[in-house]
Amino acid sequence: MAKKKLVIVESATKSKTINKYLGKDYVVEASVGHIKDLSKFNLGVDIKNGFAPKYVTIPGKSKIISKLKSTAEKAAEVLIATDPDREGEAIAWHIAEEIKPVNRNIKRIVFNEITKSGIEKGISHPRAIDERMVDSQQARRVLDRIIGFQVSPFVSNAMISKTTNALSAGRVQSVALRLICEREQEIEAFKQIEYWNILGDFTVEGSTPFEAKLIAFHNKAIKNPEGSAEGKTEEETKKIQAKLSKLHFVRNKEQAEQLIAEIKQEKYRISDIKTSQVKKKPSAPFTTSTLQQEASRKLGFASKKTMQIAQQLYEGVDFGSEGRIGLITYMRTDSVRTSPEAIASVRNFIEKTYGKDYLPSSPNHFSTKSANVQDAHEAIRPTSVEITPQIAEKHLTKDQAKLYLLIYNRFVASQMEAAILEQTSVTIEGGSFQFRATGTIVKFDGFMAVYQDTQDTDKDDEKDALLPKNIAKNKDAELADAQAKQSFTKPPARYNEASLVKELDELGIGRPSTYAQIVSTLTERNYVEKSGKAFIPTDLGKDVNAILVSNFPDIFNVEFTAKMEEELDTIAEGKSTYVEVLTDFYGPFSKALSQAEQNTTDVHCDECGAPMVIKVSRRGRFLACTRYPECTFTKSLKKETKPEIAEGVSCDKCGSPMVIRKGKYGNFYGCSNYPKCDGTKPISSSVICPACKQGQLVEKYSPKSKKKFWGCSTYPKCNFITNYEPVAKECPECGNYYLEVRYKKVASGFEKYLHCPHCKAKFEENAN
Repeated sequence: MAKKKLVIVESATKSKTINKYLGKDYVVEASVGHIKDLSKFNLGVDIKNGFAPKYVTIPGKSKIISKLKSTAEKAAEVLIATDPDREGEAIAWHIAEEIKPVNRNIKRIVFNEITKSGIEKGISHPRAIDERMVDSQQARRVLDRIIGFQVSPFVSNAMISKTTNALSAGRVQSVALRLICEREQEIEAFKQIEYWNILGDFTVEGSTPFEAKLIAFHNKAIKNPEGSAEGKTEEETKKIQAKLSKLHFVRNKEQAEQLIAEIKQEKYRISDIKTSQVKKKPSAPFTTSTLQQEASRKLGFASKKTMQIAQQLYEGVDFGSEGRIGLITYMRTDSVRTSPEAIASVRNFIEKTYGKDYLPSSPNHFSTKSANVQDAHEAIRPTSVEITPQIAEKHLTKDQAKLYLLIYNRFVASQMEAAILEQTSVTIEGGSFQFRATGTIVKFDGFMAVYQDTQDTDKDDEKDALLPKNIAKNKDAELADAQAKQSFTKPPARYNEASLVKELDELGIGRPSTYAQIVSTLTERNYVEKSGKAFIPTDLGKDVNAILVSNFPDIFNVEFTAKMEEELDTIAEGKSTYVEVLTDFYGPFSKALSQAEQNTTDVHCDECGAPMVIKVSRRGRFLACTRYPECTFTKSLKKETKPEIAEGVSCDKCGSPMVIRKGKYGNFYGCSNYPKCDGTKPISSSVICPACKQGQLVEKYSPKSKKKFWGCSTYPKCNFITNYEPVAKECPECGNYYLEVRYKKVASGFEKYLHCPHCKAKFEENAN
């Protein structure tokens, strides 16, 4: 009986899909991801001996390795088909090292798509494992380990007076944190500049009124201000103020009202009409970065969720009697290239489905702004345009269907004709005043028939007006009304998932496969929190960033990190070696670390007064004297903190003052005499329950949603709840006995205000 060929993939799901296409001569097994990694109990790198990594078998993978070896021993040939990227190449190398003793007939194959043709193509193009790719991945892994393992304890030491939790630093993670913190500093330092826009409603021969914006007054064009009213230094502020004094704009309400009074005295006519056609081209098919950005904007998906769902679509989805089908190409890519076969297929589909008018005479080609692009794989696209979203959705989960629709439509649109827009600009003059209205008509929708991009915009641009058909040059325009709208210059927007991923991608920091992990790590470490979709650095995040930037200014910065990515790429390209790149990095790094470690913590030894540092044992982390072994004093890391006294709140059991404590279900009042007295009380808002009028609304916490809410203190007798914090303030409008705290979206994130649940009136937070 002839021996079978063994195909090894990463995931069990993928193995099921591939099994469908391979015949009886093959057996498919899964490694279930990496089988080896650097040791977690020490650095795992022998720095003195060429940065040799010390790999250990990942817990739980011994049985998988044994199964792979026993199956390989009986196989005619071993084809390792792990993912087609550096991580996949490294996994292939580790698997090969384990299998070599029992079968040396090992080849590497890659599947860019899990389809019949994709698998046949992979099988027919076997190659050797790319040692340079493996070295490049290994260098990245070792570099991250050295930085994380050696800098994280330093950060923990430096922060010991504020937290006893273990803190982390990362090569890319810390630069992403720096971007978020520096953006927050810009926002905090930003001083708004007030300006006013004046809008006029005009009619032509009794037409429906259309809106136009004042663009010049007293025969001088308006130039509204931008940016902050103050600079970082006194000198910068003087320059800004000097520039502002020369700008011609409406500066305050009084000036706006005066101008409106003058505007209403004038007669107006259409002085100019300009019409132009603009071609709007489609965007490229998705890369990993642009997919994460658009899925965040359009679907509200976190980067991590996007990648998980994309992985499922790539590995294969059960199509019932047809078996498992891989729906998209490999989802970790920074290329916008598409194969000629896929382009031919989609062009045929476009002509058949939308007609010749929607098909360009030649295929569309794209380039990318991203730095350090690798072109190993195609852009993300459907494996077959014949599997439309309508066909696929019957076999997909709701979220899978949403992401597939996004990927499918973006790809189809990328090879369609440009949209043609007709833009009309109307200028209206009267006296020394000039207004402008703009309107846009879609003359040919082109790719927009399938897909429209979304962008993060927050601009005070002129809005498209619905212009009347009888508009013509030199016709009279009657001013129906005029109003002034107050505006302020806006600080740069906080990063959200989409804009942070875009920034990292364009700066060449990290890799497509790492973006989701970077974002989730920052939130999991409590370095940033979300306000709506925007990232705000926590106090902990700000402190960690300040320590890293002040002690490692040349390492945790954008330029160095992007340059390091380029250096790592040169290993894969054969332009440099693993040892050369790590040696060049480690010299300056170890010097910076040595200098930073001289900045000791503010915790001192109780016996000799020397600074103390964090040590790790099998029992956990503890503080040890830096004079060890001369001084052997150690002490616990547990930080004694005095709970906050709740003024005017006494324990019902013993009469002692109560303190605010934290529990599984949120904050509560606990007796200060604990553990002698275990008296507790919920924290009350002092607002009578609007449902039963008996209990009070008290603060509660849902461990499942991880959100606070307020419920009646008589629960379960009364089950009233609200997600809005109640405040014992009377509504100035209707007299209702309480208000609610709510938030509204502004340019810099979210702003707090008070809302009346009875009359729906809104007030500033400090409303009386």
